[in-house]
Amino acid sequence: QVQLVESGGGLVQAGGSLTLSCVGSGFNFRSYAMAWFRQAPGKEREFEREFVAGISWSGGMSFYGDSVKGRFSIARDNAKNTVVLHMNSLKHEDAAVYYCAADYRLSQRISTSRDAFDYWGQGTQVTDSA
Repeated sequence: QVQLVESGGGLVQAGGSLTLSCVGSGFNFRSYAMAWFRQAPGKEREFEREFVAGISWSGGMSFYGDSVKGRFSIARDNAKNTVVLHMNSLKHEDAAVYYCAADYRLSQRISTSRDAFDYWGQGTQVTDSA
């Protein structure tokens, strides 16, 4: 059974930091590019899920959405089937449900399209403290 389990959500303190983790199981993790998407409050429809960051299967390439570039970083550990999102210089508008997703892709290319991803986690909540 394929699973992606996110953890690490919490309160957004402006200027603060959070780290989200996602552990995959039931599939060959190292054959998949991994990404984080988020869905902000009031944007309940799946197509409104915003690409945040992605990393190639090898970890050699990464890509970020414009709204988080320079503040967030993504990393993976294939030995532990884990991908993490380090979020720094948080803003109130970073509050959202964050989803981990897996895309079967053996090239170094990273898709930003929601439709490209095969597996999704249930999400972890990052809540605005304001």
